[in-house]
Amino acid sequence: MPCLRLAAPIMLSLAFAFAADPALAQRAAPPPGQDSPAPLQPGDAFGEEVTLPERTIVYLKGHSNWDAAFDTLVDAFKSLNEYLDKQGIKPTGAAMTIYTQTDDTGFSFDAAVPIAAAPANPPKGDIAIGQAPSGKALKFVHRGSYDAMDSTYEAITNYLEDKHLEAKDLFIEEYATDPVKTDADNLVINVFVPVK
Repeated sequence: MPCLRLAAPIMLSLAFAFAADPALAQRAAPPPGQDSPAPLQPGDAFGEEVTLPERTIVYLKGHSNWDAAFDTLVDAFKSLNEYLDKQGIKPTGAAMTIYTQTDDTGFSFDAAVPIAAAPANPPKGDIAIGQAPSGKALKFVHRGSYDAMDSTYEAITNYLEDKHLEAKDLFIEEYATDPVKTDADNLVINVFVPVK
């Protein structure tokens, strides 16, 4: 997915490559006539301080190259949904992607869904039970195309630089709209940036 490939350096340290490499920031902006995020709506967060609660999650670890990012994530959530349905487990919150590592070619992630408690019979294979990141974070809302997320991440980068904030080496996308059922151009995604 081109948007995430350009944003990859931001995702890891958020000391952010855009500050160190102005050419990268210039490439991240969508060319005229191409995807840009939908305007934020009243009440949408942009840099809102939040505290992420402790949550038990069922998750699927994965890795993808940037060109296949969205399709890879959708497939991961389909697998999770199938597991939850078979086990009769109801999610207690929105699906999320926890990005754990990125580089120029791809990224590692945990596709996760919050659940009330660990099941009596833990999953086997690629699916596992764990804890979502918790603690202090900043919340940003993205509306629109998944391809337009570069612009959102560039705005997040600028916000953190302006506020002299340092992010941890991970971030979370929480899907206010179901990534499996929602058209990729009409997503609403809450981006959480844990800060030090």
